[in-house]
Amino acid sequence: MTLDSPVSEIDRQLANRRAGFRSKGDPAHEVLAASLGIDTVGQLLHHYPRRYIDRSQVSPIRDLKIGQYATVIAKVKGVNKRQTRHRQTMVTVTLYDGSGYLDLTFFNQPWAASLYKEGHELAVSGVAQLYRGRLQLGNQEVELLRGDEQDLVHTGRITPIHRATEGITTRTIRELVHRALEKLSAIADPLPPELVAAERLSSFAGAIHQIHFPASQEELRGAAERLKFDELFILELGVAFRKHRVETAEKGVRHEPAGPLVERLLATLPFEPTGAQVRAMAELDAAMARPRPMNLLLQGDVGSGKTLVALHAALVAIQSGHQAAIMAPTEVLAGQHFRSMAALLGPFGAIPYLELSDVPEDGPQGSLFEPSAEPPPEAGVTYALLTAAVTGKDRARILEGVASGDVDLVVGTHALVQEGVGFADLSLAVIDEQHRFGVHQRMALKGKGGSPDVLIMTATPIPRTLALTYYGDLDVVVVDEMPKGRQPVETRIARSEAERQKAYALVRREVEAGHQAFVVCAAIDEANKTEVRAAEAEAKRLATDVFPDLSVHVLHGRMRPVEKERVMEAFRTGVHHLLISTTVIEVGVDVPNATVMLVENAERFGLAQLHQLRGRIGRGTHASFCVLFDESKEGNEEARARLDAMVRTTDGFELADEDLRLRGEGTLFDVRQSGLPDLKLARLAEDLELVKRSRSRAFALVETDPELGDHPTLLAELRTRFERSIDWLFET
Repeated sequence: MTLDSPVSEIDRQLANRRAGFRSKGDPAHEVLAASLGIDTVGQLLHHYPRRYIDRSQVSPIRDLKIGQYATVIAKVKGVNKRQTRHRQTMVTVTLYDGSGYLDLTFFNQPWAASLYKEGHELAVSGVAQLYRGRLQLGNQEVELLRGDEQDLVHTGRITPIHRATEGITTRTIRELVHRALEKLSAIADPLPPELVAAERLSSFAGAIHQIHFPASQEELRGAAERLKFDELFILELGVAFRKHRVETAEKGVRHEPAGPLVERLLATLPFEPTGAQVRAMAELDAAMARPRPMNLLLQGDVGSGKTLVALHAALVAIQSGHQAAIMAPTEVLAGQHFRSMAALLGPFGAIPYLELSDVPEDGPQGSLFEPSAEPPPEAGVTYALLTAAVTGKDRARILEGVASGDVDLVVGTHALVQEGVGFADLSLAVIDEQHRFGVHQRMALKGKGGSPDVLIMTATPIPRTLALTYYGDLDVVVVDEMPKGRQPVETRIARSEAERQKAYALVRREVEAGHQAFVVCAAIDEANKTEVRAAEAEAKRLATDVFPDLSVHVLHGRMRPVEKERVMEAFRTGVHHLLISTTVIEVGVDVPNATVMLVENAERFGLAQLHQLRGRIGRGTHASFCVLFDESKEGNEEARARLDAMVRTTDGFELADEDLRLRGEGTLFDVRQSGLPDLKLARLAEDLELVKRSRSRAFALVETDPELGDHPTLLAELRTRFERSIDWLFET
């Protein structure tokens, strides 16, 4: 038997064991394949235990204490089977170990009477308790010892608890793993022997045995350390492999950073760039001037000024004779980028590709998505917005301009990667909030050009370990300074009705001072239907019962784009005092006059999302306030820890580290949906040193063997682990 053998070959009887009433369920091996994705022996052995129960200490029966979890080894002294008053079968097995007697009780398990016979020796683990004056073990795990058998599987040891599913028990999985380890002749080490020696790693085969059936806690820690290194190394190897291929497979565009467009942009800015913005622009200039394709991650906190840095890069591409594209995940964010860039481009002669005279009479005028000012007469950079809301003649004209090269800069949503969108000469692709796109969408935008430079932006700060792993193929530039005049947002938690009323009073004071407020409603179901209903109901309640004299409006993601656009424009221009919204405002909304945000059911949000929402206020020079309504029940410590962190700091990078610690990497940035391998044992919040070591070794190996031709076993392992993102891995 090998690691590639099907699970059904481990043990025919075990693999075909059926769970469920009267054993009518599917065979165990079919359940494993269908529900857990486990088809082979190798996949089964990488299905690591989620926790362990220490049953290694055997106690005499006379020493058992009520309520204590214990393991005993004793002989069967008697078996009694009878019917209860409720016509249930009750089997009582009495044990004796020389120090005392103990009962095991089995309800509706008549097979126990024939399985356990007088004289049999059993190992039993469970909780000691009294039943009608007799000592017994409850919730017991029982193992029948046969002859000289000493290798216990379920009791008398540190027992693994594997994740199970409906139709198969953790006991069956444990037995299958144990039998597989017995039958495997050898388990080859996937890592090169020189790497194992250099890192002083323990045996891979030994680690696989010990992670499932450790003899001690020390042995378990050692096995986990080895296997953590392995999975981090394979992840980093894939990252290094891809990075090398992208940088060397094709020649990129050598841009000219110094030029008239960049000079005019900087000369006409209505503000002084921060030191962080200046440094970021210089780093992008250097990267874009190289002959190889740029793959760079620009991260900065909410409101740190990444848009200017991205626009600077776009102008470098345009003044070098090429085109640039910026793709955002939502129409709101795309519109905000378009508007912000229009404000910066207009003063030096750039013009929207669609003249206002070409906008239909019934189309929105002066909206969030189209600047209301007349375009300047001086010719310059041409730019356009392309989203699903742009239709008809306008869409056709923009597509024609992009294809001919008449449009220098296009801002849009996933509409940019649809069929029919072609660029004349795309040399810079900017992807904002990339974790909201799938791997294939990101690759599709890049594929619109020959070998364009790629700039990925995020206002969701990425923890260092995540940047070294799942984003490890990218060079990282950080904008870590806020523009002058920004006021830190004061955050409070409201858990009582009195505190809620204080929050409403705060809203009224701010509105009376000429400012505006957001109220955010949380999602309750996956389809967000309840979220929409909650927002609409909350808007009606606030408008009727709390703020009858104020203008209250609602915004949610199920609105038609034009309707959404009109609501946002009305709020931005001060028509409405309160905007009751779903999380559609999480990114891309810039209303400097908004100074208050109330977040309903804040305990339902993750830290990153709360921080993004809070970033919608505090964008002007006025003091701003965020109130988090906490409806969590007592004992929900994780939710309370998240909200306390929001009060403690406004630093997005600190909050990102805290979010990683609280929730793990699997829930951050949709890592599981990115197509990259999951981590089964390693925890990025805890294993920074292992990440650094594995990354260093992986990049060094790719440096000497870029195509892994000298390491075919590693290349095969890469193909297996990166199966869901094989195109990403081998992208050129």
